[in-house]
Amino acid sequence: MPITFAVRGDHIQLDQLLKAANLVTSGGEAHLAVEAGQVKVDGKPEQRKRAKLRPGQRVSFDGQQIVLVAADD
Repeated sequence: MPITFAVRGDHIQLDQLLKAANLVTSGGEAHLAVEAGQVKVDGKPEQRKRAKLRPGQRVSFDGQQIVLVAADD
């Protein structure tokens, strides 16, 4: 079952998303996961730790899938 994550503003950085979704315990752990090629964005490996992600995108990591949606502001 995918995790739905509401993005406040126009984007969230990949490393911040992994931490905010409680998939890693620190920014350093997020950076290591991205560098190791363990994170996919829209089905493709993502190597940019601070990639700007927007509503509508999907992130896969460690068997979990995160679907980004716009926050109701």
